[in-house]
Amino acid sequence: MAVSVAAAAGRLRRAIRRSPQWRGPSRRALSSEAPPIQAAAVRDAFLSFFRDRHGHRLVPSASVRPRGDPSLLFVNAGMNQFKPIFLGTVDPRSEMAGFQRVANSQKCVRAGGRHSDLEDVGRDLSHHTFFEMLGNWAFRGVYFKEEACSMAWELLTQVYGIPEDRLWVSYFGGDSKAGLGPDLESRDIWLNLGVPASRMLSFGPQENFWEMGDTGPCGPCTEIHYDLAGGVGAPQLVELWNLVFMQHNREADGSLQPLPQRHVDTGMGLERLLAVLQGRRSTYDTDLFSPLLNAIHQGCGAPPYSGRVGAADEGHTDTAYRVVADHIRTLSICIADGVAPGMSGAPLVLRRILRRAVRFSTELLRAPPGFLGSLVPVVVETLGGAYPELQRNSAQIASLVSEDEAAFLASLQRGRRIIERTLRRLGPSDVFPAEVAWSLSLSGNLGLPLDLVELMLEEKGVQLDSAGLERLAQEEAQHRARQAEPVQEQGLRLDVHALGELQRQGVPPTDDSPKYNYSLRPSGGYEFGTCEAQVLQLYTEDGTAVASVGEGQRCGLLLDKTNFYAEQGGQASDRGYLVRVGLQDVLFPVARAQVCGGFILHEVAAPECLKVGDQVQLHVDEAWRLSCMEKHTAVHLLNWALRQTLGPGTEQRGSHLNPEWLRFDVATQAPLTPEQLRAVEGTVQKAVGQDEAVYVEEVALARTARVPGLRSLDEVHWGSPRGGGCLPGPPPSPPLRPLNRPVPSHCQVYPDPVRVVSVGVPVAQALNPASQAALQTSVELCCGTHLLRTGALGDLVIIGERQLAKGTTRLLAITGEQAQQAREVGQSLAQEVEAAAARLSQGSRDVVEAQRLSKDMGRLTDAVDTAVMPQWQRRELQATLKALRRRANTAVRKLEMGQAAQKTQELLQRHSEGPLIVDTVYAESLSVLVKVVRQLCKQAPSTSVLLLSPQPLGQVLCACQVAQSATPAFTAEAWALAVCSHMGGKAWGSRVVAQGTGSTADLDAALSTARAYALNKL
Repeated sequence: MAVSVAAAAGRLRRAIRRSPQWRGPSRRALSSEAPPIQAAAVRDAFLSFFRDRHGHRLVPSASVRPRGDPSLLFVNAGMNQFKPIFLGTVDPRSEMAGFQRVANSQKCVRAGGRHSDLEDVGRDLSHHTFFEMLGNWAFRGVYFKEEACSMAWELLTQVYGIPEDRLWVSYFGGDSKAGLGPDLESRDIWLNLGVPASRMLSFGPQENFWEMGDTGPCGPCTEIHYDLAGGVGAPQLVELWNLVFMQHNREADGSLQPLPQRHVDTGMGLERLLAVLQGRRSTYDTDLFSPLLNAIHQGCGAPPYSGRVGAADEGHTDTAYRVVADHIRTLSICIADGVAPGMSGAPLVLRRILRRAVRFSTELLRAPPGFLGSLVPVVVETLGGAYPELQRNSAQIASLVSEDEAAFLASLQRGRRIIERTLRRLGPSDVFPAEVAWSLSLSGNLGLPLDLVELMLEEKGVQLDSAGLERLAQEEAQHRARQAEPVQEQGLRLDVHALGELQRQGVPPTDDSPKYNYSLRPSGGYEFGTCEAQVLQLYTEDGTAVASVGEGQRCGLLLDKTNFYAEQGGQASDRGYLVRVGLQDVLFPVARAQVCGGFILHEVAAPECLKVGDQVQLHVDEAWRLSCMEKHTAVHLLNWALRQTLGPGTEQRGSHLNPEWLRFDVATQAPLTPEQLRAVEGTVQKAVGQDEAVYVEEVALARTARVPGLRSLDEVHWGSPRGGGCLPGPPPSPPLRPLNRPVPSHCQVYPDPVRVVSVGVPVAQALNPASQAALQTSVELCCGTHLLRTGALGDLVIIGERQLAKGTTRLLAITGEQAQQAREVGQSLAQEVEAAAARLSQGSRDVVEAQRLSKDMGRLTDAVDTAVMPQWQRRELQATLKALRRRANTAVRKLEMGQAAQKTQELLQRHSEGPLIVDTVYAESLSVLVKVVRQLCKQAPSTSVLLLSPQPLGQVLCACQVAQSATPAFTAEAWALAVCSHMGGKAWGSRVVAQGTGSTADLDAALSTARAYALNKL
C-alpha cells in the first residue's frame, strides 16, 4: 500500500541529503550497508503523491502476460492495459470505462519482439529485461498538458527533492512532412514552471512524437532529463520521465486526424529514478539489485561485483553478475504471472532467458548446480511487497527454474566442448560454421539460444557465419511452411533393390521399441531415455550403399535399433542428433527418420567420418517429441469428442500432426455448427482437466476383435512385428478409417501383438466386451507416442475449419499454451465486439464519432477473420459484426445526410441561382462533402458545384459535380484534378462527380483556380 505522501517525501529528502555525490563509472565493491534510500519508499512516494494530492485511483499492475493481445509477447509499457480506452473500444459498462485519473507501478518485460533489450543486458550499466514503470494517466481530457507537466515537476523537485538545475526538458519541435507544427504549448508551460530556455531542447518526431503502432492514437511527448554532469563540463543527460499527450489518431492511410477525446500517458522507469535519487551511475548499484549481487557473490565465490564494463571487465565477470541478476528477476516475475519456459512465443523467449542465465552463472561465475533457484527468495524479498504474487508462487518459481537449469547443464557443457573443438580446427580468418551453430541452437539439437552461441564466440573473438545461419533459418521456415499442407517429401529412401539386398544379407528390421522408453518425473516433466546402437549400413543421397561417409556428406543411416519415431500414422518424424561412442563432442544432426519396408532410415548430416560398425548414441529432440506426443493424444481425444457430439457413426477421414498444430478430417453430413464445435472442445477440456491416465499396452490381435467402440486406423495395417511399428506399405497415403464394428479376426495386416491406447481406462478393462468401456472413452489401435496423462495437454482449441469436399470437414487445432492464448484473444475480441455494440446502442449525434465506430466495426471484422482464436467464437462474432456493421453504416448515412442537408441550405442562401458555385464549407469527411455537392446539384440542376473543406493539419478536401448541360466539354474529374494539383494533391472520379484531397495554406488561390477553370470551360 502507498504510504502518506508527506511521510514519504520527508524520508526521501532526509535521505537525499545523506546521499553521496555522483561517482565516475561504477567500480565500487558491494558492502553489507544498505543504501540510504529504499526502492519501496520511492515507489510508495510516487503512488501516494498521485493518490493523495491529485485524486488518482491506484490500480494494480497488470500481468506481464498480455491478455488477448497477440501483437505483444510481454506487457512492455504501463499503457498496455489501457489500450481499450485509447482506442475507444472499452466497454461502456465496464469498470475501466469509469477510469479518469489513474496511477500505478507496472511490471514490464522487454525481451523478444519489436522492443527487446535482451542482447544488451550485461553489456552496460542500465539495460534490463524486466523493469518497473511508474505512470499516471488522464483519460478523456480530464486534464492535459499543463496539469501533467506541473504534477511531474512538483513530484521531482518537491517530493523527491531533485535540484531544479539538474533537470532538462525536451519537447516536440514539429514535423513539416506530416504538417505538424512545434508543440509550443508544452514549451510555454515549462517556461512558466521556471525551466530556463537554455535547458530546453526541441526534437523531431523520432524523439518526441509517440505512436502506439502503425495506426491508432498518437501525439507529441515531452521528456524530463537528468544531468549526470551536474553543471561540470558538457551536460550528460539521461531520460527520467516521458509525458505523452495523445491528441491525434493515425489513420490507415497514414494521415493524422484529431482525437475526439485527448489522453495523458506518462511513464518513468523506477530503476533509473532510483539511481538518480541514490546518486549512482548504474541501476545495478541500487538496492533493487545489490541484495541479488551480494547473494550471487556469496553463492558463487566469484570476485565481488565492481561495476566494470567492456574491455575493463576482464573475464566478463561483472557482465555475468548483471545478466544473472537481471534474468532471475525476469524469470521470477514471468513465472509468477503464469509464463513458464516453453517452445513458442513468450515461453520460448523465457526459455532463452533462463538458459542465458544458466550459462553465465555456471561458466563465468562458476556457480554450483541448482544455484539459480536459490536466488528466487532474494527476488521475492526485494519485490514481493509490491507484487504479492511472487510470495504466493515462490516455491513453484524456484522449482521450475531449478528443473530447467538441471536439464540444460549437460547440453551446455557438451555445447561448450563442441565449440572449443570446432575452434581448434578453424584457421585464423575462418568464420564459425553456421551448421555447427545451428545444431547447437534452440532451432537445432542442444537447445543453446543462437544469441548465446554468438555471444560465446564473441568472447573468444570469433565471428559467426551469419549469412549461412540466415540460409539455414530460411530452409527451416520453408520446411515448416510445407508442413502446413503435408506432402510426401522426396527425401532419402530405400528402393526395392536396396531392400532386397538387406533381406538377402539377413539384416533384421530395425528395432524401434526404444522410442517408447520415456517416463514421468515426480515434478511432472518427462524423461526420455537415450539409445545406443550400431551402424549397419550407410547410403549416399542417390541410395548407393557405402561403407563410410566423409565430412559434410548428407547420408542415410541404418541402425540395429533406434529411439527415433519415424513419420507414420499421421505423426511427424522425430528429429535430434547422434554422437559416436567415445567421441561425444561431435554432433551428427538427424533431420528426420523414415520407414522403408520395416527398416528405419535416419537422414543425417555428417560433420566427420562415419562408418559401418560404429557404435552411436541417439538423442531425440525432447521438446519436439513432447509437442508431438501432446498433439497425438489430442487427436485421440478429438476423435472421441466428435463421436460424443455428432454421434457414434462419425468417421475419421485423415489426420496429421506436428509440434505446432494438428489437422483432423472428419466425415460430416453438414458443416459443424458453432455449438457443436464448442461442445467438442468442452469434451476434450473435461478429459484434460481430469488429468486421466493414458494406458498403452501391447495385446494379442485376437483380443481386439468384437470390442464395441474400438477405433482403428488403416495406417497401422502396414505393420512391423518388431516394437509395434506402424510402417507405410504399398498404399503411400491410405485414408484413415475409424471402425465402429469388430475388427475382423482374419485381418492379418495388423501387427501381432498390436498396441492399444486407452484414455482413463486400463487396456484390459477397455478390451473386455462386457464392460462397454470403449464406448465411454477414447480407445484406439495406435503405434504413435502419447502423453502418459492428459493433464499435460493443457487445452485444445479448434482454430480453423473448412470443407474439403462434400461430406468431409477439415479441422485445425492447437494445444497447450498456444490454445490458452487463442482463448484469450477470442475473449478479448468478444469484449471489443460487445463494447462496440453497446456504443452503437447509445447512438451518436456526431458524424465523426459514428464514422469512427463504423471503422472500428470494420477493423474488428478484419481482426476476427484473421485472429488465431476458437473457430466457434469466430463464427459467432462474424455473424454479430455483420449485423452491427449494417446498423453502423445506416447510422452514418443518416447523420451524413442530415449534416449535408443543413450545409446545403446554408450554401443556397449564400449563392443566388447561377451556373457556378465555388465555395468553402467545413465537412467532417469527404463522404459528407460529396453528399453536400450532390444535394446542391439536385436542388439546382443547372449549376456546377465545387466545394473545398479545410481540415486540421492543413489538409483540404475537394468535391465537385458538373451540370449535365455542361458536359462533355466540362468534366468533374478534370475540374477536381486541376484544383487538387494546384494544392499538391490528387483527384479521382467520373465526368459528372469527382473528389480529391490536397494541402494548402492559401484557400483563396485554390478557389480562384477552381473558378477560372470552370469559367473557361463554361
